[in-house]
Order: sequence, then C-alpha cells, then structure tokens
Amino acid sequence: MSLIVQKYGGTSIGSVERIQNVAERIAKKSRKGNEVVVVVSAMSGETDRLIKLARQMTSDPDQREMDMLISTGERVTIALLAMALQALGCKAQSFTGRQVGILTDSMHTRARIEEIKADRLRQALSEGVIPVVAGFQGINQKSDVTTLGRGGSDTTAVALAAALKADLCEIYTDVDGVYTTDPNIVSAARRIPKISYEGMLEMASLGAKVLQTRSVEFAMKYRVPVHVRSSFNEGPGTLVTQEDADMEQEIVSGITYNKDQAKVTLVGVPDRPGVASMIFGAISKEEMNVDMIIQNVGQAGLTDLSFTLPKEDARRAKDILLKLDKELGIKNIALNEKIAKVSLVGVGMRSHSGVAAKMFACLSTEGINIMMISTSEIKISCVIESKYTELAVRTLHDNFGLGENQAPKSESATG
Repeated sequence: MSLIVQKYGGTSIGSVERIQNVAERIAKKSRKGNEVVVVVSAMSGETDRLIKLARQMTSDPDQREMDMLISTGERVTIALLAMALQALGCKAQSFTGRQVGILTDSMHTRARIEEIKADRLRQALSEGVIPVVAGFQGINQKSDVTTLGRGGSDTTAVALAAALKADLCEIYTDVDGVYTTDPNIVSAARRIPKISYEGMLEMASLGAKVLQTRSVEFAMKYRVPVHVRSSFNEGPGTLVTQEDADMEQEIVSGITYNKDQAKVTLVGVPDRPGVASMIFGAISKEEMNVDMIIQNVGQAGLTDLSFTLPKEDARRAKDILLKLDKELGIKNIALNEKIAKVSLVGVGMRSHSGVAAKMFACLSTEGINIMMISTSEIKISCVIESKYTELAVRTLHDNFGLGENQAPKSESATG
C-alpha cells in the first residue's frame, strides 16, 4: 500500500462534471489499496473573479483582507469534491489550511510555509478517510488566513507529501507532462519522460508554467518524487526525481522563455564601493526580486548598470531609483519593458563544451541581438527583444535537436 498525495488544478475541477470525473479517478486509486490525500485549487477563473471584485471596492485593497477573500475559492472545491467522493461510496472529508495545520509567515498574498502539523490528516487516514485539502492557503502566528501566491496549490501538495513522508506526489493539470518547450510555439515539442529536480527547478524559474518554483524546491529538499500528469487522459506524464546517468546524456533537455520581464538601465552611476548595495538594498526592501545584473567597466569614476526584474515591479523600481537619484547623481534611468528571456536548460551542460557558443551562433544567424547573458552549470539565458521570442525558441529547439522526430544530441555541441 502506498501513500499518495494528488493535486488537481483549477482547469481539472472547473465544472461539476469535471469534479465528478476527478472523484472517479481518486476513488479508483483508493480502491486499489492506496492511501490518498487530495489537494485542490479553486475552480478555473474563480480567483481572478474574486480579485476583480476586490478591485471594484478599492484600487488598493488591504492584503490581509485579500487573503481572506481569495482563500474562499478553495473552500468551495474541497467541499464539492468531498461530496462527490461520498456519492461514490468513499469516506471523504474536507480540510482548510487552518484545519490541516499549515503554518506560514505573515507575508500576506505570498506567504511561505514554515511548518505543517498534519495531525488531523494522519488521523483521517488511519480511519480510512480520504482527506480533501484546500491548496494555496495556511495561517500565520496570529491565526490570520494567508495565501501562498499564484501556483501555491502545487507547493501545498508537495509540502504535505514531505510532511506525511508520502511515496509519491501526483500533480494533475491540463497538460500531459513537461515538454521540451511550449507546444503552442513549437508543434514538434517533445514530452520529457523524466527530469531531475535541478533541471525542473531551472525550467520553472525561467518561465515554464507546468510546476510552481517553490513546489520544486520543496520536492528537491525532501526528495519527494513528483509525477506531472493530465487529468484528462491516462498518459505516462513526466516524473521529476533525482538526477541519474540517463539525464546527463542529453546536453539540453528544454527551452524556456519569459516575456514578463523588464530591464532597468542606470547610466552614469558613481563607480565606488557601496553604491550597488544602496541601489539593490532599496529594491530588496520592497520585496522585489532582481534577476540578471550587468555592470560595465567604469570610466572617469562612472559606470552603467543594468538589471532585470518582473515587469509588474518595474515601474515601482524606477520610482525608488528616482528617489535615490538625488543622492547618487545618476545621469539617466531607462526602462525597457519590451524584452524577453530565452533559456537553454540541461544537466548535460556540466560535461559538454560549446553550448553557449552554439546558442549565440543560432541567434546571430536569425539576426537576433543579445542584450544580456546569464549562466549557471545547467542553464544559459539571453535577454532579447520580445518580438523575437517565438523565432528564438523555434530556432534553438530545432538546432539542438529537441523535436519529436529528432534524436536528442548527446555528442559535444560546438559553436
């Protein structure tokens, strides 16, 4: 008998009929002798509807009240799914984040899990009950409701699997696995049967939307096997697990892109110790995450500094820097929101040379200029003009042999 945590996203439970179909799937798994814990999101579109209501009340809603509001979507689905399971003859019971004992910090609308007690879940499982848990939410030390941010139900599911020492965490969504790139851009994109935690973490952080970044971090830390599958078919999906020798045979396993980025450039920044600390310290205080950073060689005591961050934070970051301008005497602050980040990911890059050179050559052939470059052991990212995103993705996917009808290349890539 295995203990399995299953998570179903909003599309999977977007209607009464789909909830009933999910209940059938869960019941089938349970009747095979498995212990099953289920985590669900709100029905598709519900969280957006609630946010829209809040915006009709005020342009700047209180974050605590926002959490109280948007956490209600999952309460609806856990109750309906529990009812559907009961109608199939299964013992099932719904639980909120508070009832489960999901304790978080106090950062409303983007809280981080600090502890999971899960005593009530263990008790329910011992009584043969299928617990249906509200994803995306918890409580802080004041017992206020908190939410985990977009995609937080993935994090809830993996964190519960870690706390319960589950044998497997299954993430059911509207796609049948992790692909070499977005199939909407490249029709020949190939499903990846198995990918390492590290590779999946890079892909998630660089724009792949199949799994939420923090959920992969949890899985990697606690070694929870995660199986990404479709709720609409019985396909094999993608297993996210520890790295093995087979994974290293492929130089590049996937290509991601992210258009939700902006570039801020500071021209004429004083080139002296402490200036960078002032700039990024001010941005950090506002809980904004900077991605790439490039500083030019200083001349005449001045330098230029560029960095990227999420587009939603860009204008706020510029306002913060304008306040610093009086103190630092920055000559100009430019904001470019028409950029995209395109990335190659693959654990095989550790042992193969020439990948970066080949990537740059591919982009150059198509007349695509590279504005910024960032690398790690298993990824290379380039910032380009957003209008070239699809062309860049298709070109790189083809040249690195990732298509459905192409054999993945394991020989050394040269540029």
